[in-house]
Amino acid sequence: MDEMRASRLLQILLLLQNRGRMTAGALAIELEVAHRTVLRDMDALSEAGLPIIAYQGNQGGFELGFSYRTRLTGLAADEAEALAVLLADPTPLLAELGLADPARRAASKLRESLPDPVREKLALANRRFRIARPPPDSVDHRVAAMAAAVRERRKVRLASRSANPLEVHPVALQYGETGWAVLDGRTLRAIPLADWQDVNISRLSF
Repeated sequence: MDEMRASRLLQILLLLQNRGRMTAGALAIELEVAHRTVLRDMDALSEAGLPIIAYQGNQGGFELGFSYRTRLTGLAADEAEALAVLLADPTPLLAELGLADPARRAASKLRESLPDPVREKLALANRRFRIARPPPDSVDHRVAAMAAAVRERRKVRLASRSANPLEVHPVALQYGETGWAVLDGRTLRAIPLADWQDVNISRLSF
């Protein structure tokens, strides 16, 4: 079995494990392969003794039986290297969102949850690619406050000290070429950070 197919089979197992029953069409879209490729892969998993259950009809699809769980054992060398770099180089955006410490804790837990062979690959990649990004010079705390408002669905007033404050219902934060912007759920307009000015987070939800 070639490495690409082995990686795809592992991805199928993880998808079924985490999402439950999925149709062949949904798997094909997720994996970016043909429908018939998914069917051949499901046959291969069944022949390997894995508890694949197939359901017919409109509500059909595939799922894992017997509460089967798999661990992330099948990372290829380049995938392990990529994961090691991701874990070692947290994006500065996490600090702006107030998530730097949770990100470090999550990375540590993820490393410890991996089987020994995968952890060894990660350790080797860390020795080969050494990353020490300095902390950001400054953090705009309005971004973290807006992130909390998005999570808690709180109404927000922008330019709150001006004569014409703008009330928004923040449903998402997005980051693009011009930096952070908040998406207002009422107008579906993205308002860039440069236009926020003073931010007032209301106790009222929307």
